[in-house]
Amino acid sequence: MKQDITDLDQGATAVPQTPADLPPPALLFEMMRSFVTLARTLNLSHAVKELKSTRQTLRRHITLLEEEMGAQLFRVDDRRYSLTEEGVNALPEALNLVAKSTMWLRGAARHRNNLQRVSFELPSGWTFDQQQHALSRVWTKQSILMREVLRGWAMSGGDIESPLLAHVRPYLIVYRMTPAGWITVEFGEESFYVKWFGWAAARSNIGRTIGSLPGGEDFARLLEQPFDEITNTQGARLDHIVTQVPKGEEGTITPIRYARLMLGGRFPDQSPALLALVEAEPEIDIQGVTNTDLPPIPADIIVNFDKNLAKFEQFPED
Repeated sequence: MKQDITDLDQGATAVPQTPADLPPPALLFEMMRSFVTLARTLNLSHAVKELKSTRQTLRRHITLLEEEMGAQLFRVDDRRYSLTEEGVNALPEALNLVAKSTMWLRGAARHRNNLQRVSFELPSGWTFDQQQHALSRVWTKQSILMREVLRGWAMSGGDIESPLLAHVRPYLIVYRMTPAGWITVEFGEESFYVKWFGWAAARSNIGRTIGSLPGGEDFARLLEQPFDEITNTQGARLDHIVTQVPKGEEGTITPIRYARLMLGGRFPDQSPALLALVEAEPEIDIQGVTNTDLPPIPADIIVNFDKNLAKFEQFPED
């Protein structure tokens, strides 16, 4: 006999809830914040001071989190904390979630057409706007150079030493991930970075970690996510960015707007690399940013790529 659907609505044959069906605890954000802070300091007193909390509260947060996750996150040996394997695996996503939540609350992290949109402003007047774009934009709205880089990268399989990338290599910046963070290992002599900062400054920054922008740790974490995304997926990503950066040897804070294509690659030893092409972008497409309100792009930073060097672009005959 067929059961009336109203019986189901009334719970006549209710399916027992699993842990995945239950709502998260109300204190989840504070629990995660306690976790990432203690994971970074590995010292209860330092974590409590940073969080402006108490030992009892922090311990309770960690205990509740471990109970919810069904896993031990820390080992405590003679009052010294260390992360368990489960804690190590859980930490990166917890850091991302805390950073995203904090920036979302401040209105700095949003999405447009399901793509990341970052907007940040400090009382000093410094601003940063970033909009991720669909990669298809490269074929319709970006430059010949960007299309050459994307095609060369795809055909080379990400091998940075491939002859298929040789003609665009001078325009690229190459990064490597290390335990200390992202470091720059190469600035192409024709790259946007060299044109903006000067060759001497570029050479001086090889081997250094990526300079942190104003905005704090959560903002920095948000900006590092594209680097992590590309390295982990070995994929590609396109962003438009508007901000202010020190320019030249004098270090004068100057408005800057550019398109950035990031690509996952490999060094000859097969370790992961990250390739970036940055170009000044006259037609920035960022929600809330009007191109006519932006200052002109300095002529000396424009990357000039001779289309006669193109290997893959097809041009109509005159």
